[in-house]
Amino acid sequence: MKIQVLGVGCSRCSQLAENAETAAKEYGQDYTLEKVTDISQILAFDVTATPALVLDGQIYCSGRVPSVMEIKTMFAGNSHDNPTKSQ
Repeated sequence: MKIQVLGVGCSRCSQLAENAETAAKEYGQDYTLEKVTDISQILAFDVTATPALVLDGQIYCSGRVPSVMEIKTMFAGNSHDNPTKSQ
């Protein structure tokens, strides 16, 4: 999974990146984490507020910092190989 945190580097952006990384580790998800700080790249996502959380190209949250548990729930909804998903 590709995790992107959109923001200019404020404390809320850093907290979101930390929460996302913690959630990915706790969830057991293979991931890459990218902090997108370039304004033109952020604008390309068409978000109205930062920080924003993007999972595999989809915006899942903007303008707030979700908890680790919330992000794990987002992973469950996004993951194609969710270990708890029955097949």
